[in-house]
Amino acid sequence: MIFIVFLVIMAVILIAAAVYSVVQKDLLYAVLGTGVVSLVLSVFFYLLQAPDVAITEAAIGIALTTIIFIITIRNTTRDEDKYSEDLINRFKPEEDA
Repeated sequence: MIFIVFLVIMAVILIAAAVYSVVQKDLLYAVLGTGVVSLVLSVFFYLLQAPDVAITEAAIGIALTTIIFIITIRNTTRDEDKYSEDLINRFKPEEDA
């Protein structure tokens, strides 16, 4: 019974982190959300008695991919606010003066 409750809680965390990653405007937080998704997935794989897949998911999904994305974001300009404002102004209906 406790195991099923734990699985349901982990599934809710997985879905919440995935949705958070998709709707997040700041790229750094979105990448951290995908890292949480990979962490929960590796726990799921371990609980499903697939430790080799869990270790691979932890190494690639959590460590390598997240680090590469963070380094890439760090080495580029952070203009999310500028681009979101441009998109809002582009699709804003013209007001009659």
